[in-house]
Amino acid sequence: MNQPLIKVPPTKNTLLDLKKQVRFLEDGHALLERKRELLTRLVYQRINEYRQQRRLAQEAIKTAYRWLSISFLRMGSRALQQAGLGMEPGLRIDILPRRSLGVEYPAITAEKLPMQPVGLLGTDASFDETRKSLTEAAICLTRLGEAEMALGRLMTEQRKAQKRVNALKYNIIPRYHNTIRYIQSVLEEEERNMLFQIKILREREKAS
Repeated sequence: MNQPLIKVPPTKNTLLDLKKQVRFLEDGHALLERKRELLTRLVYQRINEYRQQRRLAQEAIKTAYRWLSISFLRMGSRALQQAGLGMEPGLRIDILPRRSLGVEYPAITAEKLPMQPVGLLGTDASFDETRKSLTEAAICLTRLGEAEMALGRLMTEQRKAQKRVNALKYNIIPRYHNTIRYIQSVLEEEERNMLFQIKILREREKAS
């Protein structure tokens, strides 16, 4: 299907300008295509990373719930709640901006903090294991969150790049080429008419 022509006057200057513009668009298309390929590759890498982090997070959550269940059975609900009150955070989370191929997403780092003793009677040894496993689960969840956000934003940018590539390849650049061909045909027709008129004038001059 032919694309509609660009509404410009069919002159030589217009033809030269369109040729410059289409070269610029073709260079831009090549760069966008390269970016799209790199984004696609990065998306697949992030998909593998996301799947790995999700598996690790699921395993960490299962372990944390298992230790929590043991502590609940050994200590009881009330003692477990009291032991958890006033506890210092088990980790520190920092969120910084990160950029890949022009796509910005949060980079989340989680650092374990020294585990403070509870110091309450009635606590069981399993409570410390519960705290450790919950901290590990929280770290895994932060890594999973980073992987998920990065994947989502990279996929969005990859789709945008794909749309731009398709628009240039199937719409914008063909319009320029069609317009260039049309102007060339108009100019060639004008040149033929001019040469024909010159020929007629010369023949009249010879006849006279």
